[in-house]
Amino acid sequence: MTGPTRIAVLGCGAIGSIYAAHLARVPEVEVWAVDPWAAHMQAIASGGLHVTGAAAFTATLQTVTDASALPPCDFAVVATKSQHTVAAVTAARDALAEAAVASVQNGLGNEEAIATVVPRVIRGSVVTAGAVTAPGRVRYDAPGDTWLGPFEPAPASSGQVEHLASLLSAGGLSTHAVPDARGAQWAKVSFNAATSPLSALTRLAVGPVCTDPGLRVLVDALLREARTVCAAAGIELDRDPELAVQEAIDEAFHHRPSMLQDVEARRETEIDVLNGGIVAEAARLGVPTPLHEAMVALVHGLEAGWRGEEGRKS
Repeated sequence: MTGPTRIAVLGCGAIGSIYAAHLARVPEVEVWAVDPWAAHMQAIASGGLHVTGAAAFTATLQTVTDASALPPCDFAVVATKSQHTVAAVTAARDALAEAAVASVQNGLGNEEAIATVVPRVIRGSVVTAGAVTAPGRVRYDAPGDTWLGPFEPAPASSGQVEHLASLLSAGGLSTHAVPDARGAQWAKVSFNAATSPLSALTRLAVGPVCTDPGLRVLVDALLREARTVCAAAGIELDRDPELAVQEAIDEAFHHRPSMLQDVEARRETEIDVLNGGIVAEAARLGVPTPLHEAMVALVHGLEAGWRGEEGRKS
């Protein structure tokens, strides 16, 4: 392809919108935002994507609600909920035939899902946080670094990984191209799996979850279980999840994680790729993870409760 580097962002919730907006700040990049939320896409198309919070600017993007309308792309950033991964990438398959496709999603197993559709995959991990506050508007709550590395079974080239990392950094998102992104991914998963389900179950933001004495005991125990799995898998965490807990207290005390937002909206959560992903890897390795299993059961019970209520109403 000649001309600007064309990047599709699949899924424009908070993280997808933040990444799309920052990439669009790079002069040589053309960003296509893809999301079935028509009002969000229409607002961006007519007035730009407005970023507030930790950064304040308006980005100009191309938008589509149907991925089959995408032109051929050099890269794609997948930011959908995990349960929509295969459908989103499959819908964009023709445009992504030559693209390197990066996941910036929560949990484990997303890269494996992407690799069933396209041949060049980038393993990604991000610690950015935010929320879409209205169509065409995203609040950027907590800046954080991004780590990108080739997905081992179906890797994008190191050159592609480095190029995407350089574009993200140029747009204002500090990004590291690394040979093995599993340590960064598991550090994030360990933190999220120790805090998000407790937030969803108690309706408390991350800060109160991490500072309540009783809940903090559970946070620390969930982190220990995840560390045991990492050790058995030979994965060296690139940063201490306990430091992430302190950073959440200091910098994102009032942040309401996506799992809590899903519960409040009565949407399906990503518990199966967070705590469930840890449980699956632990089972493969023969490592017990009873607390993570309990989180999966409790959040599924919460989901079943509101589905039951909706069934009774109908």
